[in-house]
Amino acid sequence: MSGKQQPRWTQTWLGGVRSAGVDLGYPGERLGLPAEGSGSVARFGRRFGAVIIDWLIGTWAITQALLRINPAEQPWVPFVVFVVQYLLLVGFLGQTFGHRLLNIRVAAMDGGRPRWLPVLVRTVLLALAVPALIWDRDQRGVHDRVSNTVVVRM
Repeated sequence: MSGKQQPRWTQTWLGGVRSAGVDLGYPGERLGLPAEGSGSVARFGRRFGAVIIDWLIGTWAITQALLRINPAEQPWVPFVVFVVQYLLLVGFLGQTFGHRLLNIRVAAMDGGRPRWLPVLVRTVLLALAVPALIWDRDQRGVHDRVSNTVVVRM
């Protein structure tokens, strides 16, 4: 028997490839992004917080205050407002209100602002929710991969 002990099969299966000793690098390394600071991949907490902020803005500020619509009577309106808000803000500015407050932005893979068609595709997939919950090792959801974008820190 050799001096190096093999990991138990349950450790590799339950713990993922990192528990088997495979170094995958940091999120964004394969994309040429820095590990930390400006331009690095935005982590889950910031992204989740931005979506919550955007949802609250869409639901309360726009739907109730500006449009004077009660979400309890027309529950689809906040969703439509959220999608339109997301499409317009990411399309024009590269970030939503929540992104701005949490210091992140949506970037095309060349580092610039994403173009309209990728923003439209990304927004539709984000509205479906499930593609945004399936991530790769660079913390890019299916909606980011399909639209060739990445959410980065500013």
